[in-house]
Amino acid sequence: MVKIEAVYQGQKHCLATHEPSGSQIETDAPKDNQGLGEKFSPTDLVATALGTCILTTIAIVVERDNIDIKGATISVEKVMGDKPRKIAAFNTTIHMPRSIAEDVRRKIEHSANACPVKKSLATDIETPIEIFYDL
Repeated sequence: MVKIEAVYQGQKHCLATHEPSGSQIETDAPKDNQGLGEKFSPTDLVATALGTCILTTIAIVVERDNIDIKGATISVEKVMGDKPRKIAAFNTTIHMPRSIAEDVRRKIEHSANACPVKKSLATDIETPIEIFYDL
């Protein structure tokens, strides 16, 4: 179990602390929702969690076969919906090394869709993933 604690600092800013490491993240409400947009918003952190979870899950799987994906990139575009205001979609693009063999690519595609964050999202949130082997 991991504990995260947060303190409201005023002006829609929060400071969250990861208890095991002491690492901290500051958040702010986005400009389109009464904030200053100076930091990650809470929904930006969900997009960040999705992207980093996908890359980490892929790495766990391919490193079993001694495959290094260092330098791989991911871009997650968060799309907000209205009425109610909530995340509607995460459009994700991954760029991987072109040297990855076809059989490993299938593992990567499966892993990308099996990351714990993606599996934890509400089923009505669209989560398309495009993978390019062009690095």
